[in-house]
Order: sequence, then C-alpha cells, then structure tokens
Amino acid sequence: MKTESIMIQNLCVPCGCRCRYCLLSWDGKPVGVSWEQGIEFGKRFITEAKELRPDLSYTYAFGYSMEHPHLQEAIEFLKEIGSPQAELLQCDGMKIRDEKSCREFTAMLADEGVRLLNFTFYGLQEYHNSFAGRPRDFEGMLRMIRAATESGLEVSAGIPITSENVNQVDELISILNENSCQKVSVFIPHEEGRGKSLAPVRLREKDLDRLSDKSRALLNRKTYRTEREWITASDYEDETKRLLIVSLTPDSIEHYKDMSVSEIIAEIENLDDEYYNTFPSFAELAKIYGDVNSDKLYRQRDLFYHYRQLYAEEHAIKIYDVSDERQSGSRRY
Repeated sequence: MKTESIMIQNLCVPCGCRCRYCLLSWDGKPVGVSWEQGIEFGKRFITEAKELRPDLSYTYAFGYSMEHPHLQEAIEFLKEIGSPQAELLQCDGMKIRDEKSCREFTAMLADEGVRLLNFTFYGLQEYHNSFAGRPRDFEGMLRMIRAATESGLEVSAGIPITSENVNQVDELISILNENSCQKVSVFIPHEEGRGKSLAPVRLREKDLDRLSDKSRALLNRKTYRTEREWITASDYEDETKRLLIVSLTPDSIEHYKDMSVSEIIAEIENLDDEYYNTFPSFAELAKIYGDVNSDKLYRQRDLFYHYRQLYAEEHAIKIYDVSDERQSGSRRY
C-alpha cells in the first residue's frame, strides 16, 4: 500500500446544518482544537514533512464548515503552506447571507484568489431544507451562487441521489442552471457517518428510469454499478494507494506533541494496515455477503465499506476505525 498524500484536519468550525447523511456525524460540538493550535501544528508538520517526504503531497483542511470567523486569515494560511483548499470553498453549512452580504462575501473571496465554490443540494426547496436540517438553506445557497457568478468565481453543485429524491433531480438541475450554476454533478451517497440512515433509500437501477436522459447521463455507470454487476465484474480494481488524515483533537494533539513527523506518519500507516488486514478482500467479502439479485447502486469503495460493516458485526470485531474521518486515519483508493 503506497502512501501518496497527507491531510492535516482540524474540525474546529461549527456547521449551520444538521444533514441526514453527514460524513462527519456533526452533532453541534466541534471535536477539533483551537485555530491557533491547529495552524501551529500544521506549519510545523508540513514544513518538516516536506523535507522528510518530498514525494508526498500535503493539504490542510478545516471544518465542519468553512464559515471561519477570520476566513481571510485562514485562506492566507492555506496559501502560505501551499494547500489546494486555498482555491476551493465548500459552501455547505455556511451562514445564510442576504443579497448584499453575499456580494460582499464573494467579492472578498475573489480578491483572495479563491477560484471555485461548491454546493450540495439534496432536492427541491422544501425537501432540501428538511434534509439539511435548516430553514432557508436552499434559498441562501442560490443567493450565494448568483453572487459568486457575478464576482467571477466558478460554481459547481453536487446532488446526492436516492430513491427518495430521484423525482426531484430534473427540476433541481433546471433551477440550478437558471441560477447561474452550469456545472452540476450527481452521486450516490455512501454509508459512512450518518450515511447509514440512507441505506433503505439507496438508489436502484430501476430508479434511473425516473430521470431524464440528460440527468441520467450525469451518473457514471462505470463508477456506480449494481451490487449484482460488482459481484460478477472482472475489471474492478484493488485499492493500492492511500491518503493519511492527521485529525487534530485535544487528545491527539497532546499525543503528537512529542512525536516526530516520521513517527506520526508511521503510526497512522500502521493503524491503516491493522484495520484493513483484519478484513478479507473485497472479492472474498463479495462471495460471503454479495446479493447476486441486488440492483442497488454503489461505488466499489462504498460496497467494500458496506461488506466490512457486515463482517465486523457478524464477527463482533472491535477495532480502531481508520475510515471514521473525525479521527486520524486514512482513505484508500
């Protein structure tokens, strides 16, 4: 398994939403450390790591949302350390602004060198606001999209599709296009974090007939296949690379303070190895748990995760979960 990149993460900024399938299981309480602690650690780690492992790429991320109280300073820090996040703002869960504030905000972002804003829409207005757990969220994001376009920023939007919202997708894409968002993608939600709650409404192959030809074409059917197709596929690929995540919490930063960069990297690589060595391969798990009649659609990594959860439950496995992105761990690909 080849480590290719490392992300320092500090979940120190609250999110204004409480989405049903939040990857980070946001519950209203940030798990990160103070911003000052985070950047002090990040600067030290990335500076030393680039000397030690120049073959790797490095990024710094904060969350749960990007509504940082001193966002301009945060962007300057990201630019200073060369993190790509300095050019991309994920705008989910940010403060709901009026038209004037949106224009001022997006103009500031453009001045700071931000290039792209991305948004996630869960359905039409009423459904989206309920799913996101916040009134007026849908309307607020459309205002931000219009203002961003006026400020010369690129805008993209992603739509997670389930059997529950699939009938809304065509109209939603039209609304986004009418509001200056021309780059729209669709995806099928994972089961990580609170994503497990969406398992009963996972998109099925038969649901694709409820989309227009244009919307259906946005879903990459080589990436998203039925469980039946994955089980019988001969071209699926084993994961051979990994991103390491160094998540900063009060406990972890205390643990890391006397460790060298190489020791931190080695520790997380060992956690990754131990976790994945506990489970059979994707092919082996598919033989045990795969449903050859299932038309539920998955990415390979999401189906692998689904099978690992079934295996862990059946065998009562208790192990540090490197796929839980609230804590230090990894993401294989």
